[in-house]
Amino acid sequence: MSGRQAQGRKRGWLSRQSLLTRYLFIVLGAFLFIPIIIPLASVLYMLAQVAMDPDATREMKYGGASEVESAWHAEARRMDGLSYAEIDDRLHALAINYPDATLFWVDREGRTRLELPEGAARGEQWTVDGAIRFMKASINGDPFTVVSFLGKENADTAFMVLQLPRSELHASTGSASGTPFIVGFIFLMFAFLAAVSLLFFMHIRKRLLALQAAMSLKDEHGLPAPVEEKRQDEIGGLESAFNGMVEQLKEGRIRQAEEEELRKRLISNLSHDLRTPLTVMRGHLYTLKNEPLTGKGKEAVTVLEQKTEGLGGLIDNLLSYTLMTSGRYQLSLKPQDVLRLTRESAASWYPVWENAGIEADIRLPEEPLIWSVDREGFRRILDNLFQNVVRHAAEGRYVGIGLGQRNGQTVLIIEDRGPCLDAGNGHDAAKGAGIGLAIVEYLLREMGLSWQRDSLEQGTRILIYESHTSNEAGG
Repeated sequence: MSGRQAQGRKRGWLSRQSLLTRYLFIVLGAFLFIPIIIPLASVLYMLAQVAMDPDATREMKYGGASEVESAWHAEARRMDGLSYAEIDDRLHALAINYPDATLFWVDREGRTRLELPEGAARGEQWTVDGAIRFMKASINGDPFTVVSFLGKENADTAFMVLQLPRSELHASTGSASGTPFIVGFIFLMFAFLAAVSLLFFMHIRKRLLALQAAMSLKDEHGLPAPVEEKRQDEIGGLESAFNGMVEQLKEGRIRQAEEEELRKRLISNLSHDLRTPLTVMRGHLYTLKNEPLTGKGKEAVTVLEQKTEGLGGLIDNLLSYTLMTSGRYQLSLKPQDVLRLTRESAASWYPVWENAGIEADIRLPEEPLIWSVDREGFRRILDNLFQNVVRHAAEGRYVGIGLGQRNGQTVLIIEDRGPCLDAGNGHDAAKGAGIGLAIVEYLLREMGLSWQRDSLEQGTRILIYESHTSNEAGG
């Protein structure tokens, strides 16, 4: 990650690109939801009412229904003690204040005394039943009707009536009609807030899953692929760090490949360069062996020949291992009788074992055991194993070769009775067995075979078997 990117990452959680900042805005919106949304819904409802009915906001001529009703009852109380003529005059004066209204009054005997305009009353004579039916029919009707008895405390039997069209009293319809709109608006805003929160976390989850998938995918070199950096936030920082890690892994893999190639070339060159002086040494040893020497001289020549042969074998193993690890060691797998190859290899080693005082116990049946192997590669495996017996387990004076059973399958067994190999790791580098056994392991794996090395109370047992039909437990 560049310095500029790192500086951008350190701008803090108050940065506009920060996930924490965006989340805090969502939380703040949730806290302010009720105290802001309800007044906002009321204001929007009023604006909608004005847009749909401009006349709804005009000034009421008579005020609200409750105001008209209170004023009419107050006028009726003022009629206490007035004569019929004075009541008529007062009613005429009230008609001027209520030009759109219908007014009349009824005396104590139930006669209609004054009608404004004329014919407004239902009849000349009122009965108790008729008055009750009139008042009952006027409740919540149109026109808006107020019936008020005259006198103090409106206790007289005479009454006066006011009727106004309800269209003149819009405010009396109440404010409950806006409740569905306000509730619906609050629900929509709540759904919007929930949707914003859900989308926020779904977006975060999608980006994290994409990063997880990128970590799981591998390219041809076994490395994860870089991811696209979409935002300069916390997840963007994680994506940038992941891409930086991938880049470092690629650089490390390239350096490792270069170092491995350099190592292989070095071993190959050394192997070739050591062959020339080794060949010269062998020629001089052959010449020296034909010269008249004392007993100690002959023993020294014999030791030199053995060490020269060992050094030659080590050089051959180094060259072979280099070819194997670089993929240039070609194998030709064909069905072969591995018991016949084992007998042939053991026969070639028999003089060496006899010279080293090692007893060879070969218990191989005449029936063939067919495996798909490379002939020369399999013989190279046997030669390395037999050579390790001579070099590192000769004091056991024994090598055994036979067949056995392991998990229901036939296995080739090679065992000795000396302190040969460490069964735990299969390499005894201190005694020089590491390269030889590494070649054995490589060739067995390439031929579809496996092996298992067991430490006995005295010696080591090596089992070789076909890996595709086995449950490998130890090798």
